[in-house]
Amino acid sequence: MNTAKLKKYAPQARREFITAVSKQLNQLGIYSDKQISEVKQEGSVLLIEGKTFEPCVKTARERLVKKVQAMGYNQLVEQVAYTWFNRLCAVRYMEIHDYLGHGFRVLSHPDNPKGFEIIDHAQDATDELGLDRARIIELKLAGNKDEELYRELLLGQCHKLHEAMPFLFDALDDETELLLPDNLTRTDSILRGLVDGIPEEDWQQVEVIGWLYQFYISEKKDQVMGKVVKSEDIPAATQLFTPNWIVKYLVQNSVGRQWLQTYPDSAIKTQMEYYIEPAEQSDEVNQQLKAITPESIEPETIKVLDPACGSGHILIEAYNVLKAIYEERGFRSRDIPKMILENNLYGLDIDDRAAQLSGFALMMMARDDDKRIFTRNVRLNVLALQESNHIDLPTLWKALNLSGSWQSGTSQGLFSDDEQDLSSFNADNRYQLLKRTLARFTQAKTFGSLIDVPSDEYKQLKELLSTLVELQESGDSMQKPAAKQLIEFVHQALVLSTRYDAVIANPPYMGGKGMNAALKDFAKKHYPHSKSDLFAIFMERTFCFLKETGLNAQINMQSWMFLGSFEKLRRDLLSRHSIHSLLHIGYNSFPTLNSKIAQACAFVFDMGFFNEYRSTFIDLNSVDPSEDKDRVFRERNVDIEYYVEQMKLSFIPGAPIAFWISECEMRAFTTNNLNGELCTTSNGVQTGDNDRFVREWFEVDSRKIEQKWFPYNKGGPYQKWFGNGESLIDWEDNGKRVKSMSNSCYRGEEFYFEPCITWTDVTWRVSARYLPKGYISDAAGPCAYFKDDRYSKSAMGLFNTPLIEQWSNILNPTLHFQAGDFKKLPFPDRYVTQDTLNIIDELISITSEDLAEQEWHKNFKVNPLVERRTFNINNDYSKYLKHCQRRVERVKELEVENLKNAFLAYNIQDKDLPKIKESLITLQANPLHRFSVDVLSESVSDKFRSTICSELLSFSVGCMLGRFSLSKSGIVYSYSSNEGFTELVENGSFSQFTADEDGIIPLTDQEWFKDDATNRLREFVQVVWGEEHLQENLDFVAESLCLNAIKPKKSESALETIRRYLSTQFYKDHLKTYKKRPIYWLFSSGKQKAFECLVYLHRYNEGTLSRMRTEYVTPLLGKYDAYAEQLEKQIETADSTSEANRFKKELDALIKKQVELREFDDKLKHYADMCISLDLDDGVKVNYGKFGDLLADVKAITGSAPEVN
Repeated sequence: MNTAKLKKYAPQARREFITAVSKQLNQLGIYSDKQISEVKQEGSVLLIEGKTFEPCVKTARERLVKKVQAMGYNQLVEQVAYTWFNRLCAVRYMEIHDYLGHGFRVLSHPDNPKGFEIIDHAQDATDELGLDRARIIELKLAGNKDEELYRELLLGQCHKLHEAMPFLFDALDDETELLLPDNLTRTDSILRGLVDGIPEEDWQQVEVIGWLYQFYISEKKDQVMGKVVKSEDIPAATQLFTPNWIVKYLVQNSVGRQWLQTYPDSAIKTQMEYYIEPAEQSDEVNQQLKAITPESIEPETIKVLDPACGSGHILIEAYNVLKAIYEERGFRSRDIPKMILENNLYGLDIDDRAAQLSGFALMMMARDDDKRIFTRNVRLNVLALQESNHIDLPTLWKALNLSGSWQSGTSQGLFSDDEQDLSSFNADNRYQLLKRTLARFTQAKTFGSLIDVPSDEYKQLKELLSTLVELQESGDSMQKPAAKQLIEFVHQALVLSTRYDAVIANPPYMGGKGMNAALKDFAKKHYPHSKSDLFAIFMERTFCFLKETGLNAQINMQSWMFLGSFEKLRRDLLSRHSIHSLLHIGYNSFPTLNSKIAQACAFVFDMGFFNEYRSTFIDLNSVDPSEDKDRVFRERNVDIEYYVEQMKLSFIPGAPIAFWISECEMRAFTTNNLNGELCTTSNGVQTGDNDRFVREWFEVDSRKIEQKWFPYNKGGPYQKWFGNGESLIDWEDNGKRVKSMSNSCYRGEEFYFEPCITWTDVTWRVSARYLPKGYISDAAGPCAYFKDDRYSKSAMGLFNTPLIEQWSNILNPTLHFQAGDFKKLPFPDRYVTQDTLNIIDELISITSEDLAEQEWHKNFKVNPLVERRTFNINNDYSKYLKHCQRRVERVKELEVENLKNAFLAYNIQDKDLPKIKESLITLQANPLHRFSVDVLSESVSDKFRSTICSELLSFSVGCMLGRFSLSKSGIVYSYSSNEGFTELVENGSFSQFTADEDGIIPLTDQEWFKDDATNRLREFVQVVWGEEHLQENLDFVAESLCLNAIKPKKSESALETIRRYLSTQFYKDHLKTYKKRPIYWLFSSGKQKAFECLVYLHRYNEGTLSRMRTEYVTPLLGKYDAYAEQLEKQIETADSTSEANRFKKELDALIKKQVELREFDDKLKHYADMCISLDLDDGVKVNYGKFGDLLADVKAITGSAPEVN
């Protein structure tokens, strides 16, 4: 089935149905729960806002008003909209399958794309639908009343279907009929999308109903996701449609497996392609299994429950397996459907619409097998749980008159003198049962199937339900309505008290943050081990539904298998129940969702525990995420099959369901100390407001580092050995301001500034770094503190091996790796040797030196090409490239040696030594790591060369602006407001290459200033590499830039290429390098780039804008005017039309620049007069926004559009 058109249609249909129902309510004078128009009766008609209605409308409207006032306007509209959507979808499915008794299509016409077949055959359908024949003939013959005729036919069809499916189609005079939208026969009616938007071939399988439901609620789901969810929104927030192959696995390995345990030679096995043969067991286990396996099974005794049945997908598949069982035992085909629906299948949900569709889907399965099923008065056990708050039990009890205390057929005795004799009621066990039952369901729409009804009440409930059903059918006028109100509560209690052979579910999904207060409190009280997510609560709850030999089959999120918050749940499951089989699906579990987030597993648990039972695990997570998991499962080979005694999993710290762990790996966990025995871990600081308290080190005045601003470890990208420590935190006065925040958190304060190892909490691949003395850590960068630095570095050495990477996936194969996970890693003492420590120290040293060649790093000294300068940049680049290659090769050698030491220390012999992937060598000198690729292709080499030359240009700009110098290594100036800069100039800090006097460097697309960035770059190359090879060196730089940074341009000189890079691409690269916290700010006149310049943040002062205007903008205006005059003369004296057109085009562009520059000049004067000062403590994000739209890319940096003063 192609679901694309269903996905497009259903959300749109929801909006259209809601609009149409609202319109109908408005016509009835109902606009909200507080805005309801008055109804007047004049003679034989009703008047609402001047419009006339039939008197029969009054009662139904009154019921609508009560509903609006009880549930709210929007909720009623939503309910009625989905009710009509469900009904029309049901009619559409049945007409395509020819299931309607009269044999005509109701919503479409086989020969007329815009017509309705039932209108053509209205008289023929009349008797089947129980309509007034004379009335139908009259409307038909009128010729102009097709809309009225069609409405009666459609409602008649719904009334007829009520007989077979009362849960979906209400009885005559239901108030929802008033809200059936108008204009149904028009070409733009709401029916057209249903008929025209979904091809008939998509209606062939009943699963279409489930998909339509899933897509219908998708927009509502998006609205409530991530919020605390109201009870009425829980269905939309928690439901997922289960892929068909997973449903088959669940059903065939629960219902099918139970049958095959008793009848192992059954031919049914050949029909179940998703069935998993049990693992080979010991004689002892086989004896245990034999003792609980019944010698025979009567099909009608098999009970199957889906406690969160949604649209019935699981129940449909269970129907298929049960049908095969009945057929094998020789039951008559026509008897089977009703027997299955009434004896075998049970479904519960909190969502009325889901239960409606689930019941409908089952009836369609039955109709396919029994043409007369609609006439057999089937009582389904698929229920939407209802709340009991509105029930007045004493009054209903009296009306039931079960004790015969008042005269039959009258109200005598219904209201006694003492109003209601509660003491006599309470003496009746049936009243007490009803009282307990109703009390349980006061919040049924919130708790759903989590509500516990003791199994010892089953017999009483069954007898009471039988009594109530009999009274509803044959009681007196008081008993019938009273019984009808109570039946649904007794029925749902009966289903909850029943014990089942198989419980199969795709449970609701909702984390603790989404739970409302009632649900959260309920979870804490009743399910402390699984309270973190609703799916885990259901996983625990469903065992309570099972018989002693029952099976629990579910699909849910894989997080319960690994997260520390579910450890107690795992240990409880492993010690009390037995895993028959488990599929670790992982990525791409639900193809319609984000495959990285929605990673699932599917499993079948035995209710009982069998010692030494060998479970079957199928690892679908290890295959490529893009693979078809269904196909991989069916074609599975031994490489993804594991047979494990489940109790062994409990020996792993945290008891993760890490079924793939080898014997040697298991031994590593059980025979060594764990990290947690040797270190203390901490999650450090959560400031509560990082925008206020955290900066990048290059944003602030460097004089304040370690005075106000202190080194801060925030985790960061994948990086081994050293690095990712470039942030700062405001910890002045021992963090006084941070600690004053009500939402801040600071843990392990005694470890602040101590050396440790750290890693990133949220990461695609684990990696550890050494953090020297002097850092505070953020919660995103958990830390481990060892008493002995040798152990600290050794733990990091182990952590950075592929071995621990594999084990991190054992302990927590999610995007998180937390402090608790680190403490569970095994630490072999024999790994701590001088050889190991020497390897690790060298790895730290090499990585530190590598980072120091990057200008964004705080330990930066000098650009590597400048450091290696001879006379030729090409030669210097070649030397640097060889240096990079040697550095990468050395790190690889050291990591291999470290891995060998780890294998020896863990005594692992049953695994081949993994290869060290070169792309995972985290050096800036490594192109594979830099660009996240696995192969060093020519294009990657070109990109590396281009990047290195871009970095050279960035360094040169830093020298122009006074941040760096050729005369001095490292950061030469990073104070604020240009303070102390003159002294640096005077003491010769910029003697080799002069820093710009005012810290302003123009970026222009052609030469207007002698000190623009391009001319100064030429000067820089000349100073560093000499005059003799200047052109050759400029050519190399330009050629390198064109390899990746910018596209090459024909007939362009080297300086023109460099100018183009500086004016179009440099600032983009700068923003990327400095993580959108630029230190060189781009002042720009706008789209035409009439004037642009760079200003060094640390040198900006109150006079900078005035200087920019007088030194650059005003002179440029004059130059533009002069050049415009020159172009006008050239146009007049041009030798040809083409030449004149070229000059004219250039003049037109210049005029646009003139206009833009004058506007910029006005704004610049305004801001210059304001004498804006910067407080670097506020950070780039705040300061960058102080200049309105004088600066480029304001929104990208500040997060909001520029404010213009």
